[in-house]
Amino acid sequence: MQRKFVGNLLFVLFLNLLIKPFWILGIDVAVQNRVGAEDYGLYNSIFGFSILLNIVLDFGITNYNNRNIAQHNHMLKRYFSGIFNVKLILGLIYFLVTLLFGLIIGYGEKAIKLLFILAINQFLASMILYLRSNISGLHLFKLEGLLSILDRTLMILICGTLIWGGIAEQSFQIEWFVYAQFVSYSLTAFVAFLVVLSKAKFFKIKFDWIVFRLIIKQSLPFALLVLLMSFYYRLDAVMIERLLPDGKYQTGVYAQAYRLLEGFNMFGYLFAGLLLPIFSRMIKEKQAVSGLVRTAFNLIFIPACAVATVSLIHPQSIMDLLYWENVEESAKVYEVLMLSFVAIALTYIYGTLLTANGNLRALNKISLVGLLINFGLNWTLIPNYGAFGAAVATLITQCVIILLQIMTVKKEFQIGYSSTFIIKASLLALLGLGFAALSRDWLDSFILHILLVFVVFGALTFLLGLIKISEIRQIIKQRS
Repeated sequence: MQRKFVGNLLFVLFLNLLIKPFWILGIDVAVQNRVGAEDYGLYNSIFGFSILLNIVLDFGITNYNNRNIAQHNHMLKRYFSGIFNVKLILGLIYFLVTLLFGLIIGYGEKAIKLLFILAINQFLASMILYLRSNISGLHLFKLEGLLSILDRTLMILICGTLIWGGIAEQSFQIEWFVYAQFVSYSLTAFVAFLVVLSKAKFFKIKFDWIVFRLIIKQSLPFALLVLLMSFYYRLDAVMIERLLPDGKYQTGVYAQAYRLLEGFNMFGYLFAGLLLPIFSRMIKEKQAVSGLVRTAFNLIFIPACAVATVSLIHPQSIMDLLYWENVEESAKVYEVLMLSFVAIALTYIYGTLLTANGNLRALNKISLVGLLINFGLNWTLIPNYGAFGAAVATLITQCVIILLQIMTVKKEFQIGYSSTFIIKASLLALLGLGFAALSRDWLDSFILHILLVFVVFGALTFLLGLIKISEIRQIIKQRS
């Protein structure tokens, strides 16, 4: 299983490294630079608001389905039509509830128009994730990897043409960005549907109340988890916009910094997308997961530490490279947010393992603690420190969550780390940070310095024995 995980991880990482960096650093940044911090801040706030109600849209079905199909492949034919029809009903409910709450909290005409399309986009994105969960549940990871980049590839083509193609007579509008999402998601959902249909061999549009109740009941614990996580991940942007007089501007500043964190989180999500069905099948077959957990830990912890380090050393230069305005303000937010990336990255391993094992009660308790901490800190810090305060709230929240998840995994699986391993991991972070700080002025180009820091982190990994050449050879020799 370790060979299957590593091999497929390298494949999907390769695909995403071809597409996602250009999407985040090229298209998304270009859109904000052209529409300005205020318009993009409004979009980002409404986008965050649309995600807050994703519980109604997904109801935990995607994670439930991924785990279920991974453990029982033959259930795809039986469940595909039923779950698809349930998703359609939940989509309609979500759409109506989202618009209603948007009106209740006082969104203006422009905001409501954006929310209208973004709500449709959220439904399409949720449907794509559900369809992809069937494919990854069947362990068709390379096919799922190709689908994972299709929507962004289409977005790059559409937005790139509008921004640089010279076909538009007026300047780029934030509404165009939302419409481009709609077209890209629609085409991707259609392709994904055809792929799943070819595997299920059966599909019928028919509402079945018994199936509806069964699916909702079984996915309810997953739904609560999605709700709590959505809130503590997306509450910050909404609270910044609502609590501050210059909320739209501050949200735009926060979005500039958060964009890179979200971009790196995409790679963490790739880990979870592979690990959930693999962990689920291993647990069903009563295989030991400790080896895969340690492999996954090293593969995500080491680059996460390197990313956090270079972000802490070069926040101003990185923001200046990407943006035309608000560089100094977003740099302060960025360095704090990226410190939280290490904790967030590890949740894609430990949280995924607990999900695969069915420890939803424990995960929901942890997420509730995270939500309460995040809300309390945001309520206290945002009025006094603006977007920077929200970044501090995110850092503290994510650190608490990962510590609780590690403690729970240790209890459930008896997976622990020796004091030697903990010392080595700590030394990696400290020595890497120390080198980065001391060598900051060695090179004229900060980009070359960033590359040097990554090389040093790689060398330290082998020198400290966190990853050994013999282990790599063993994984290569393993049969999936």
